[in-house]
Amino acid sequence: MWAISRFRVSDVQTFVPAATAAEEWFRGRPGNLSSELVQNLDDPTLWALVSHWQDVGSYRRAFNGHDAKMILMPILGQAIDEPSAYAAPDEVGENLPRAR
Repeated sequence: MWAISRFRVSDVQTFVPAATAAEEWFRGRPGNLSSELVQNLDDPTLWALVSHWQDVGSYRRAFNGHDAKMILMPILGQAIDEPSAYAAPDEVGENLPRAR
């Protein structure tokens, strides 16, 4: 499963250290296969934190505990409000949109 959180960044000096801390946190969690902080090639204000996980449970467990909340919530709270979890179609099954 992939988690892709996108950000519109105006203050790179503040954003990058916080996002890098989140990237490193994810990288150290059980079930994390990779994590990267990336910047858009066409729009330098658009960034993404992309992480690959063994399963959705591993991703969700990465948010447990005080340290996780102190590292992840400040940066992920700034993410663009859009769905961020992805999986291969054969893993998703029937994918019905949630009511908004």
